[in-house]
Amino acid sequence: MADSDDEPIALSSHALAALQEFYGERDAHADKFQKLKVAAEQQQHQGDGAGAGAGVGVPLSMDAFTEDWNESQFWYSDETAMLFARQLLDGVREDEVVAVVSTPSVFIALNNLLNAADEESPRPKKMYLLEHDRRFAVFPEFVFYDFQQPVKLPAELKGSVDRIICDPPFLSEDCQTKTALTVRWMSRPATAAAPRSGPHPRLIVCTGERMEALVTQKLYRLLGVRTTTYEPRHAHGLSNVFYCYANFQCDAWRFRGDDDG
Repeated sequence: MADSDDEPIALSSHALAALQEFYGERDAHADKFQKLKVAAEQQQHQGDGAGAGAGVGVPLSMDAFTEDWNESQFWYSDETAMLFARQLLDGVREDEVVAVVSTPSVFIALNNLLNAADEESPRPKKMYLLEHDRRFAVFPEFVFYDFQQPVKLPAELKGSVDRIICDPPFLSEDCQTKTALTVRWMSRPATAAAPRSGPHPRLIVCTGERMEALVTQKLYRLLGVRTTTYEPRHAHGLSNVFYCYANFQCDAWRFRGDDDG
C-alpha cells in the first residue's frame, strides 16, 4: 500500500464551510426545539384545568420543526395558519371540542391565539392535534395518527368533536377516504350537540384542486362541504393547486359559484 493511501482526506474550504453551515443549522433547530418543548411544558403545567390553550402566553413557532418531505409536510404560511385558526375559534363555545388533523401549523396558530386572548374570551373545552410526526408529542394535545388506521384513536374522541380542520397528507383517493372516515368517526352528531347556529360540525378540509369532486360530491357531501374562494398559501410554496373546502362561509371566503352574479 502506498504511503499516500494513509494520508487523511482533506476537505476543500467550500466543503468545510458547507459542513459547518449544516451543523450550525442543525444545532439552531435543536435549540429552538428545546425552547419550544420547555414552553409547551410550562403551558401544560400552568394551564391545567383552565380550558384548551390556557397557558403562559409564550408565542410558539413552527421554526423548530423542519418540513419532512417523507411525511409529505408542507407548512402553511403564518397568514394562512392564523386565518384558519381564527375561523375554527369564531363563535366557539366552552363546551366544544376542536380537532386539528395533519395540520400542525394551524395547531400552533390556535395556541397562540388562545394564549393571547384575555381571560373573558371563550375557549374550547378541549383541543386535539392528530399527527403522525412524533416530534409534536411535546404538546399535551398530541394524539398519534396514522391515516392507514383511521379509527385507531382514543375512545374519548368518538362522536365528541365540534370543530375540525384536516389536510390529508397525500393526494390519493385512499388517503383522502380514510381521513374522511376519521372526520366522520369523531364528529359529534348534530342531534347530540347543543343548539347552535351554523353547520355542525364546523369543518374545513384543505387539499389539492384535483380532489375537488371526491371531496365535495362523495366524502363530505352529507356534511355540506363545498369549494370556497380561498386558496391556502404555504410557507415555501407548493407546485400543486391547493383549495380550501368548508361547510360554512365567512368573511375570509365564499362558496365558489355563489358570487358569479
